[in-house]
Amino acid sequence: MAPRGTQTRDELLRAAEYLFARQGVGGTRTKQIVERAGQGNDSAVQYHFGSRQGLLEAILGRHLSRMERQWLRSVVSLRESHELGPVVDALIGPLADELLREDGRDFLRIVAGIAGWAGVRTHALPTPLHDTALAEQLALLEQGCLRMMPEDLALERIAMVISMLTAALADRAHRIDEHLPVLLDHKYFVANLVVMVTAALLAPPP
Repeated sequence: MAPRGTQTRDELLRAAEYLFARQGVGGTRTKQIVERAGQGNDSAVQYHFGSRQGLLEAILGRHLSRMERQWLRSVVSLRESHELGPVVDALIGPLADELLREDGRDFLRIVAGIAGWAGVRTHALPTPLHDTALAEQLALLEQGCLRMMPEDLALERIAMVISMLTAALADRAHRIDEHLPVLLDHKYFVANLVVMVTAALLAPPP
């Protein structure tokens, strides 16, 4: 792709990230994305991404690929672990690092809106997650829970925890972007999130 084409694609990505984060994926019109990106052609999204879904997948893909490198570094040692805490810590760390970037905060706010698409309850992860370190870490979470509870409860807990985790990160991202007060510094916020998620997974079955 020519340099100008690459620049246009990047501008569309950032415009969509910003709008999807604030208005939701379903609440954002393609025309708004094109206008925010400073493009005059309403078909720019289709030309560069094929569709709005292709644009969303491109946004998720570029952030997930950055985090995947970090998840890969930890997953080998986690295969030998029989504790949930280290798995939760390794999973949350790269996600929380997105809070330190403007586009990362937009990504976290987008993810909170589509967390229900993860397919954890049915073992139907989205195609972009297949054969990734993230998918393996989710599998390790499931294995850890299965040592303590039946499969249906384990899957329900992991799905609920993902919803809680993405909502907490999105709220933090929103507060940072809107210059609202935050009670904990970044490091302590992340540490607290890790122990809360771990405790939720380890709670005795009802």
